[in-house]
Amino acid sequence: MFDRLFIDHPADVGETYFAHLRTASWFAGTMLLAGLACFVHALVPGLFVKTGSTAIGRLHDRMVVNRRSTARTPEPSQPTADA
Repeated sequence: MFDRLFIDHPADVGETYFAHLRTASWFAGTMLLAGLACFVHALVPGLFVKTGSTAIGRLHDRMVVNRRSTARTPEPSQPTADA
């Protein structure tokens, strides 16, 4: 149970627990700030015009584009999160 909660997923993406904690915290902070900027943009459309789309691009680059080369490929017998 411990491994499933704390070890398996970080290992699946090629990270230790603490590396995953740092990376996931960066994502959370980025999304929170971008979400706040989007909310302010909804109220005052002239503010934070590109902040949300810029944050999404950075998040995508870091999570999808850059991670492909470091993530561990799941074994065929294991279901993936996408399945």
